[in-house]
Amino acid sequence: MLKTLLKQIGQYRWAAILTPIFILLEVLLDVFIPYVTAWLIDLGINAGNMDNVLRYGGLMLVMAFLSLAMGILAGRFVAYASTGFAANLRKAMYRNIQRFAFSDIDKYSTSGLVTRMTTDVSNLQNAFQMILRVSIRAPFSMLSSIVMCFVISGRMSLIFIIAAVVLAVVLTLVIRRVSETFARVFKQYDVMNGAIQENVSAIRVVKAFVREDYENQKFELAARGLYQLYVKAESLMAITHPAMNLVVYGCIIAISWFGAQLVVGGELTTGQLTSLFTYVMSIFMSLMMLSMIFVQITMSAASGKRVAEVINEVPDIVNPADADTNIPDGSIDLNHVSFAYKGGSGEYALHDIDLHIASGETIGIIGGTGSGKSSLINLISRLYDVSRGTVQVGGKDVRTLDLDSLRGNVSVVLQKNVLFSGTILDNLRWGNTEATEDECREACRIACADEFIEQMPDGYQTRIEQGGTNVSGGQRQRLCIARALLKRPLVLILDDSTSACDNATDARIRQQLCDDVPQMTRIIIAQRISSLKDCDRILVLDNGRMSGWDTHEGLLKTNTIYQEICAIQDEDGGDFDAPQGRKEDAQ
Repeated sequence: MLKTLLKQIGQYRWAAILTPIFILLEVLLDVFIPYVTAWLIDLGINAGNMDNVLRYGGLMLVMAFLSLAMGILAGRFVAYASTGFAANLRKAMYRNIQRFAFSDIDKYSTSGLVTRMTTDVSNLQNAFQMILRVSIRAPFSMLSSIVMCFVISGRMSLIFIIAAVVLAVVLTLVIRRVSETFARVFKQYDVMNGAIQENVSAIRVVKAFVREDYENQKFELAARGLYQLYVKAESLMAITHPAMNLVVYGCIIAISWFGAQLVVGGELTTGQLTSLFTYVMSIFMSLMMLSMIFVQITMSAASGKRVAEVINEVPDIVNPADADTNIPDGSIDLNHVSFAYKGGSGEYALHDIDLHIASGETIGIIGGTGSGKSSLINLISRLYDVSRGTVQVGGKDVRTLDLDSLRGNVSVVLQKNVLFSGTILDNLRWGNTEATEDECREACRIACADEFIEQMPDGYQTRIEQGGTNVSGGQRQRLCIARALLKRPLVLILDDSTSACDNATDARIRQQLCDDVPQMTRIIIAQRISSLKDCDRILVLDNGRMSGWDTHEGLLKTNTIYQEICAIQDEDGGDFDAPQGRKEDAQ
């Protein structure tokens, strides 16, 4: 973990090196100022020598200004190093997340990734800043003060050495308990962020069903859990302040009592006693800062593990060595394919699928929820890898193909595809950044999106809000189809992506795809028989298995499931969803 995190210092390493140097110089100056103060009191004020008062007073002033300058430089460099470190951590995580396969994304919740890139990185930034400043200042300041105390009076130094040991034991016990609590805090952050994200993304549904009170209760439960953990941790931390005050004031009283006797006996001067008080406070403040460092490092250790886990995650799917970038055509072959999700129940979502599609064919897929439709198309674009068998595109195993080439030639349009904030043209050019406006218009014509775009006040310059919330579901689907067409793919997969369109629009889109891009292989997943009956062949899936593979007319003669779907939809126009419910529906 530590090696992974330290790599992210990168170009900010010189700032990280210079910070401790300036801090050491600052501490040296701070340590010598009380010593010079003793000279000022003993050789100047008590001796009635104004020359020495001016001389040592001037020296203290110069040292104070130099200490201030060193502190400012250290502050600037540590800010540069720590914020740069945090920026590099976020970049490293984000870059790796972009490489994740779907199976990798399944391992992390979205809220967990958000927490890692925000709260966890902030904790590491604060810890790094504290390590550069306090972990150098505190021990060096404490050791220097101890040395100076022994230089002034070895006998008096024993008082605060004993006191420091007592305080160190108390702080160690507290920190051990606090560290266990903070380890649980970050898991609770994931829970709370998950509640926030789910609510905000589904706010329209929440309001439509008047579930605001329920969502408030759910969030309050998550927030209260975080509150309780923080109260527990902070309550434990609160012990450190009175413990430190008790030890410090006890030490001051002891030094005052014994120091006064030594001053009267002539073994200690008034200036030296004053310096001892300053050094004692410096020692205990350094010890307190060290305790805070340990707490921060303990907190950040949990964050560091979570961040390093994402950075070091090796994607399940990577480009093969000497990847093949040439895909000659849009033919698709699934050779006895079986597939199970990692981290799932272990059961196969697809069983022995043996499917062969010629380039340029139009293929339909139908099946109930959980029948494996989406799992099958995810294998074609290698969003997942097969568990058994092989998937070929253009006659080549997808595991030998360059990922960018494969996914550039296999366009998938989902039912809930996403639009991004920007103009309509901006969104269309996600399919092809170099596409001209004429090419965008042509893609929209094929997808039947031109008719509503031209009615908008700003046409293709109309701004789309985040997620496409200012267009209807059918409009959003048609824009996504146009965006996919701009990639000029060899294979176009429509995963129930015309479900929000009316039957007439659905039919026009399918007809124009056949007429305008006949060389492209088209795979259409739908629940409406009307969307599939004109396909060259139709695949019927049932619980991850091939139940039927034929033309519409052939399936009507031979496949019971397909016959019942047609009967249901002919009777009431309903959409088929779950095969297991067909008997009940028929009754």
